[in-house]
Amino acid sequence: MALHSAIRGKLISVIGDEDTCVGFLLGGVGEINKNRHPNFMVVDKNTAVSEIEDCFKRFLKRDDIDIILINQNCAELIRHVIDAHTSPVPAVLEIPSKDHPYDASKDSILRRARGMFNPEDLVR
Repeated sequence: MALHSAIRGKLISVIGDEDTCVGFLLGGVGEINKNRHPNFMVVDKNTAVSEIEDCFKRFLKRDDIDIILINQNCAELIRHVIDAHTSPVPAVLEIPSKDHPYDASKDSILRRARGMFNPEDLVR
């Protein structure tokens, strides 16, 4: 059993609208851990910001998740939590949704990466 879990890789988690989550689930990203917690969260207009924040924090604490994909419009709602996450793992990647195009100026991870090469970019 230990060999099986060693061979098994880490997961990608998704926080986003229904279309984004369904697309990734159809691509084989969906998993449920031993505690019956999924590695995705569907966000709609009725989802409270606190729910998104709690889910993001749960994904950060899970040792089976290495990448968190989040729709950029959802990331904007919990920007303070994303900005506080400085660890390289799990990596947080902001992606566009069908209704909200990607805006590189809002992506805190991209701003941080640019700052590695050009410190003046962090001042913005």
